[in-house]
Amino acid sequence: MYMTITFQDIFKSSFLENINAVPLMDMLITLLLSFVLGIFIFFIYKKTYSGVMYSASFGITLIALSMITALLILAVTSNVVLSLGMVGALSIVRFRTAIKEPSDIAFLFWSIAVGIVLAAGLIPLALFGSFFIGIIMLIFANTKTHEQPYILVVHCIDEDVEKEILSHINGSVKRFSLKSKTIMPEQIELNYEIRLKSADSSFINELAAIKGVNHTVMVSYNGDYMS
Repeated sequence: MYMTITFQDIFKSSFLENINAVPLMDMLITLLLSFVLGIFIFFIYKKTYSGVMYSASFGITLIALSMITALLILAVTSNVVLSLGMVGALSIVRFRTAIKEPSDIAFLFWSIAVGIVLAAGLIPLALFGSFFIGIIMLIFANTKTHEQPYILVVHCIDEDVEKEILSHINGSVKRFSLKSKTIMPEQIELNYEIRLKSADSSFINELAAIKGVNHTVMVSYNGDYMS
């Protein structure tokens, strides 16, 4: 009489029992939807970004984050013991990368929330919620127009030219404020925060043509001036 020994009997583990813990169709639907919504979040991020240096890698991270979160939540919901271990393991993770834009935090949480909601099976909530959030962010992003703040940097040779620059700026922009003034040998550097009256920036050409102006630069920034 022979006794049949299976692979599972050899290792005495419940590992094989967990193979079918999450149905294959559930995995495919969840990962596919998390990928699609991740691309949607990436699209909204790209359209609403208002910083100076756009990072494409951060946008790709948003896609990956929604899929990874969905994967983790699927694993956690299939095994109570695993969920407790997962909490302990993830508690040692620290996100140390500096967040340059406050809105980036919202996009990170959005990607994580999409992954959690999809893995929980609340597909309509994830779809309609993401669509609503995306529309709201697009509306607010498109209302900025020419109210976008700029930093104007001007180099001139003396105080008389500085007064002429000030008079020209006063009549050309909606509002402005002097942020810094640096005196160097035979040169004065002026840094203004300005708001344009319209999308037309031709006054910069006129400013550069003033006799005694050596250098003129206008740079877009996010409104958080650092001196």
